[in-house]
Amino acid sequence: MSEARAYGAASPTSPLAPMTLTRREPRERDVEIDIAYCGICHSDLHTVRGEWGEGAYPIVPGHEIVGRVSRVGKKVKKFKVGDLAGVGCMVDSCRKCPQCRKGLEQHCQNRISFTYNAFEQDGVTPTQGGYSTRIVVDEAFVLKIKSGLPLERVAPLLCAGITTYSPLKRHGVKKGSRVGVLGLGGLGHMAVKLAAAMGGKVVVLSGTESKRADARALGAAEFVLTKDAAEMTKRAGTLDLIIDTVSGAHDVNAMIGLLAVGGTLVMVGASPAPHAVGSFPLIVGRRAVEGSLIGGIAETQEMLDFCAKKKVLADVEVIAAKDINAAYERLLKSDVRYRFSIDCSTL
Repeated sequence: MSEARAYGAASPTSPLAPMTLTRREPRERDVEIDIAYCGICHSDLHTVRGEWGEGAYPIVPGHEIVGRVSRVGKKVKKFKVGDLAGVGCMVDSCRKCPQCRKGLEQHCQNRISFTYNAFEQDGVTPTQGGYSTRIVVDEAFVLKIKSGLPLERVAPLLCAGITTYSPLKRHGVKKGSRVGVLGLGGLGHMAVKLAAAMGGKVVVLSGTESKRADARALGAAEFVLTKDAAEMTKRAGTLDLIIDTVSGAHDVNAMIGLLAVGGTLVMVGASPAPHAVGSFPLIVGRRAVEGSLIGGIAETQEMLDFCAKKKVLADVEVIAAKDINAAYERLLKSDVRYRFSIDCSTL
């Protein structure tokens, strides 16, 4: 066993604070990673504050992890000491159910081991995340990171990147596709970059006028202020796909009205409160509303390779560990462009 420095929450109401984790010694197929950077995801905040149900405290969050391999088990084949590596939202699954066998480990039907606030496959050992100096993960759930890229900007790809890449890829976004992105935060800015890199015509949908310039800079062709009723009416029926990244309450029906016949709105922003969705906008336009989680391991590696090739990286603000609690408060105010990345050397 080895110790790792970390930042975590002791309860839903306590601030995150320094603590020490015990990580297992690498088993024969394990990879140990010295963590360089870990992104802050809005789901980290929801989880540690108990907004998605009671957690298994103490919780060390973080599932956007990049670093360098420090040790490997004797049967590890894909990694060697010194390689760059990443870990995303899950560290294991049953690997036997129909979903796992199809490469959809994120939908494991038996036991999925999320990176934190979950359990290893033994059902007993709690998982703890990337707000720490070290992590040990089976090589089957470790991702290859191309050298030469700024790691602080790669880290958010392990959640924000794959969360938006997966539905864009699944819906076949290509040149000529008309893609709306609702919300321009951590997820939204990646959706814009990825959809544009795939050749789509991207329209940012936002209630914040000040984000118009950023939308263009990130690769959007157009910007629609959702509070402008006339503009929303004008855009009715014009989009093939909308990636809805908003994690709070909002008018989903207004967004459905922007879809063309046969269009789909994909929810990737997880609001703790349910949305009211009317039947008629769906029925008369043969439209659909669906959800999307992340991607499987193979698709996540595909996304990382795509981003490396296209130079699609997150826009980040690097922070020290001591500033994590302040970053959470800023995140609630959407005061970040567009992802916080923790320098784990400061733990």
